[in-house]
Amino acid sequence: MSVFAAKSFRNHELVAFHQDPDSGLSAIIAIHSTALGPALGGCRYWSYDSDEDALDDVLRLSRGMTYKAALAGLSFGGGKAVIMAPKDSSKDAKKSPELLQAFGRFVHSLNGQYITAEDVGTCPDDMEIVHGNTPYVAGIADGGAGDGDPSPATAYGVFHGLQAAVRARMGRNDLTGVHVAVQGLGHVGGYLAQYLGDAGARLTVADLDADRLAWARDTLGADVVAADAIYGVAADVFAPNAMGAILNDDTIPRLNACVVAGSANNQLAEDRHGTSLADRGILYAPDYVINAGGIISISHEGRAYNRDEAMAHCARIGDTLSEIFQRAGNEQRPTNEVADQLAEERVIAHGKAKKERRLSAVAG
Repeated sequence: MSVFAAKSFRNHELVAFHQDPDSGLSAIIAIHSTALGPALGGCRYWSYDSDEDALDDVLRLSRGMTYKAALAGLSFGGGKAVIMAPKDSSKDAKKSPELLQAFGRFVHSLNGQYITAEDVGTCPDDMEIVHGNTPYVAGIADGGAGDGDPSPATAYGVFHGLQAAVRARMGRNDLTGVHVAVQGLGHVGGYLAQYLGDAGARLTVADLDADRLAWARDTLGADVVAADAIYGVAADVFAPNAMGAILNDDTIPRLNACVVAGSANNQLAEDRHGTSLADRGILYAPDYVINAGGIISISHEGRAYNRDEAMAHCARIGDTLSEIFQRAGNEQRPTNEVADQLAEERVIAHGKAKKERRLSAVAG
């Protein structure tokens, strides 16, 4: 398996592989860029079909974290970790303390270049165990940010980003009666559905968990459809909040909404699918922009945590997206291309300034 030939390799600074036979740990950490600061990104625990799939996931996710931090105005770079769960386990399979401790030692071996956090398949309790072996963990309870769960902040940012998309595409300043098809009611999707319901949106939901569906139906008055039927719901907004690559050659022609805005990472199976959405008149809110609320909340740790300040920062995601939508419209380009360019411009500019300061210090 060649890292440099991997389809999602984009000038990553470091890709580290680690196995610990005693605990059963098999993990990859990818650092895309540290131009803005140490690489920050969650640890995903997932059963991949192949090592190549795991590598592709961590490479794409780490690059997304670089862009996410850049467009959120944060002093962090982009990184990500994946722990490969046994193929006979689900994403919810119990992770042993020994495995998490071994992962903590792996993180610590990178000497602070990478800071980990929870992600799909991991939780704040897991991160507490990891933290026992390395200080390079964010989003834990003693970091000052509530219980260490970034999901409410992520959902709040998505909510404001979705509002910006509705305003740009539909000319609506509120969500009363706006029909949102919500895919996934997990940590973030559940909070998002609550925010949307409170704002008066009409909800249609899909999830594999019957209890979550019952909650949405009974508490929010949501309509419930089968998991695969959510793509074709005649709605104003499609909000994907589950796994990535769900916007592809099969699903895009089935979409019956004019806006795509949700919390899932890596929503586009390939970059070209951003063009496919634009060609169909669907306004796409780039995933790493709209779902930056979690990393924004984490960035407020390390000092006296002020929840109101953190959530206000998350709300500004809507302003960033409005800028992207306007530029995309003016230039007649897909929103994902515009977002990538904006992020790369910020990373390059900061990198140049950082290099100039370093050279000036040496010369002085």
